[in-house]
Formats: sequence, structure tokens, C-alpha cells
Amino acid sequence: MRTYIGRQQAISAEDFAELALGTPVELWLGVEGETDEERAAREDAARDILADNPNFPDDLVRIAAQVIEENPDLFDIVPLIRPARRRTARKGAAA
Repeated sequence: MRTYIGRQQAISAEDFAELALGTPVELWLGVEGETDEERAAREDAARDILADNPNFPDDLVRIAAQVIEENPDLFDIVPLIRPARRRTARKGAAA
């Protein structure tokens, strides 16, 4: 099954995010090894986008929820909390 947003095919979760945002995900998350100047420029661009689109965060959350609901297979959900291991008394130890 193929999924499109507009005329663009979305193959991965990253594609969905970029197409939904209208901006590269890296603009918001940064990239490994970016310089201080690159980070400052990226953050300035992000602030400009948010200033021009005050509803952007709300729209983003709504779009993300819709994408997740419609395409759960694109996201690997890993339990964030592991069950605590039961401690057992060692043989010969006082309880």
C-alpha cells in the first residue's frame, strides 16, 4: 500500500513528518555535529516560522496524532518502562 500526502509519497515516519510540517525535520531537531553558528541559524529560522504561524505547534500535534492513528505500522513502539525485576533472596541469606 502506498501513502501520499498531496502529490508526495511518504515511505517512512520521517517522510510523513517532513511532509506534514512542510519543513525538514532537521530544522527542528538539528543534526549531529552542527556548529554553533549553524545551530543559531537553524534556531532563528525555526523561530521565524513559529512567529509567522502561531498555530503551528497545535497543528503539528493534530497532524502527528492523525498520522500515527492512520499508520501505526510506521512506528516501532518500544516500551519506555521495563517491569522491575523481582528480587529473590539468595540461598543462605537472611530474609
